[in-house]
Amino acid sequence: MGPLLSACGSDSDTGESADGTVTITMWHGQADEAKATIDKIVTAFQAKYPKIKVDASSGGVLADSMLQKITTALSSGHYPDIAYIFGPDIANVARSPKVANLQPYVTKPEVKWDDFYPAAREAVTVDGKVRGFPALVDNLCVAYNKKVFREAGVPEPTGDWTWDDFVALAKRLTDPAKGRFGTGWPAVGDEDCVWRIYPMIWDLGGSIVDDSGKKIGFDNDSGLKALQIIHQLGADKSVYADTKPGSETMYQIFNSGKMAMVATGPWELPAFVDAKTEYGVVPLPSFSGKRMTIAGPDTWTVFDNGSAKIKAAVQFLQFLTDAEQDVQWATQAGSLPLRKSTAESAEWKQHVSSTVGLDVFSDALQYAKTRPTVRAYPRISQPLGQAIVKMLLNKDTPETALQEVARAANAALVTG
Repeated sequence: MGPLLSACGSDSDTGESADGTVTITMWHGQADEAKATIDKIVTAFQAKYPKIKVDASSGGVLADSMLQKITTALSSGHYPDIAYIFGPDIANVARSPKVANLQPYVTKPEVKWDDFYPAAREAVTVDGKVRGFPALVDNLCVAYNKKVFREAGVPEPTGDWTWDDFVALAKRLTDPAKGRFGTGWPAVGDEDCVWRIYPMIWDLGGSIVDDSGKKIGFDNDSGLKALQIIHQLGADKSVYADTKPGSETMYQIFNSGKMAMVATGPWELPAFVDAKTEYGVVPLPSFSGKRMTIAGPDTWTVFDNGSAKIKAAVQFLQFLTDAEQDVQWATQAGSLPLRKSTAESAEWKQHVSSTVGLDVFSDALQYAKTRPTVRAYPRISQPLGQAIVKMLLNKDTPETALQEVARAANAALVTG
């Protein structure tokens, strides 16, 4: 990265001390193993680049509270150089002129921008400008409880299946007398509830926002069919609708052998292992026969505290996300590789082989899509979440629910 920094000129009046040292502040919002991993990477970076000091801390909050923290910081004028921002939030954060434009940096060959998975790159790009580096990427597949399938005498799913197969299996494996559900779905109406429907919409040819950017792209058969699938689960009473934030009850039921299948991400695998659950993982079902899933990338958003600090932040984030460090983050903090080269590394392949189902999530990165980085997204997600909850609880029709979503979401897109 030396040539990258020197090529951009001197920064004596923009955050660089008299001896050439630059100090950057990072709010990572992490705890436990993730925090320990970042601390080790920061130590290694500063040993290699002593002229850049990284003041890394949680920022006083966990990642899920970072949006409020950074919004307050931007208003006060005292904000960090790097902050961990959830993917769905970056478009609104990037409305601030204090968010840096990294486009001139990521085109440098040493950054190896194209090595990041497409979904990870898209998550940090707002209005065609890169606003940070990928921080974390995950996706959804289906975990199934082998014991439940075995006791019910039902063959395990192979991954070559349809959403109609999923609905039929969920119904067949539901047994009220035994307190057993075919599947589960978060039913708070939050993003954990919403993002699970998008692979169905995409697979059916729809989109979250259409090409005009002025209306949703699922106000058609793609949205209707997707809602019909969820509505059928609710009507069959084959789905446990978890109305508690965090979906902990849903996973407890799965681990106790009272749920057959659940769409989830790689973050849940350690809990399955700790619970000694006999589980397997397969890709999401499909309508078309092609593989489809959603990635939920988060970001290291960079803020403008002067050009020297921006350059130093880029240099640190390049180091943090380089394959050697990326594999540490992925294996020790329980994530997936950000880069294709990381997924091909011997260390990652060895790690994958030690955890049941992790290979399915890792392979899914190749075809995962992500939500669009549009400012109105939260006002699309909210009415859609409400519609999904109604379907799970069998309290509305898919047709009426979709009409209500379209009315609210389209109004949000028009006003921006």
